[in-house]
Amino acid sequence: MSLIPENIHPIFSKTIQRADKETLLNQHAKVIWLTGLSGSGKSTIAIALENALHQAGFNTQLLDGDNVRTGINNNLGFSDNDRLENIRRIAEVSKLFVNAGLITINSFVSPTNDVRQLAKQIIGASDYIEVYVKASLATCEARDVKGLYAKARKGELKQFTGIDSPFDEPILPQLTINTEQLSIEQSVQTIFDFILPLISTTN
Repeated sequence: MSLIPENIHPIFSKTIQRADKETLLNQHAKVIWLTGLSGSGKSTIAIALENALHQAGFNTQLLDGDNVRTGINNNLGFSDNDRLENIRRIAEVSKLFVNAGLITINSFVSPTNDVRQLAKQIIGASDYIEVYVKASLATCEARDVKGLYAKARKGELKQFTGIDSPFDEPILPQLTINTEQLSIEQSVQTIFDFILPLISTTN
């Protein structure tokens, strides 16, 4: 018995378009790009946000250093050129996910306005939602869950953002989440409420 629906000809006249995939998934694809210092809360928020979106019936993909630096970007270091290439590849992958109809959550330091602008240009301004996860350097150092700041202060980690490599505060993010003032739950709820009208097909 054929698995091809009767109304589908085996020789397709065109590729499936993004709009077709979004209709199937019942959502509008976007990239939610979380930027901020290490320790600001990006990864924790990204994971919680993906869970919230999943529970609400949305199809998502989370990209962060753990699944990018160990995979497609495992040949890159932390020089300025490698950081730029890291973001370029992430943006290109994100664009593919958007074209597949998925909501992509990206959690990356992405330290300069130039690299964030590059990501925005590749993905497309209408599909790019920049969220600045804000916390002071002192707060991030005090958290320092992975001990990275301590190593950077000792000179064991070179070109560490915020210590011997710059971080540009975003100029015009669509949303700023101050994790010194908001809990993780409040942060996620704020982002969720902001993006819901943009990703939902019922609005």
